[in-house]
Formats: sequence, structure tokens, C-alpha cells
Amino acid sequence: MEKVLSKAQFKPQALKFLREVEEEGTEIVITDHGRRVARIVPYQQDHRHLLGVLRGTVLEYVDPTEPVADSEWEAAE
Repeated sequence: MEKVLSKAQFKPQALKFLREVEEEGTEIVITDHGRRVARIVPYQQDHRHLLGVLRGTVLEYVDPTEPVADSEWEAAE
């Protein structure tokens, strides 16, 4: 559901409207002299993006139970 409000309508009750976005998923469009200037939507974290950032960062993965030499620990620092 989309709600359209002017800046003057939004400003005095901003916290109420933000709570409505969070709890009910309402999208709010803010206008300035009838022109749309902003849209407030519920935040959705994209977990696929977070994993994508790590893709390709593992250089070598042989055996996780294999002992690590002291020189490898020092190189990792």
C-alpha cells in the first residue's frame, strides 16, 4: 500500500509514519508542491549480496583439520 504525503503533512508526524512503514510495510511517497521527491519503503537486507562480497576470497582450502605451521600463522598476521 502506498501513502502520498506532502512535506508539511509528513514532518510533524514523521515518527508515526516511520513506525507504520516498519510495522505494516506501508510505502510512503513525500511530495513538495505536488512533485514526488522521496519514497520511504521497509528495509530488506539482501543476504545474497553479503555472501557475494566474500565470493572468490578463499585462496586455498585443502583440509580444515590439517595442522598449521608457525610460518603460516606469521604470514597471516
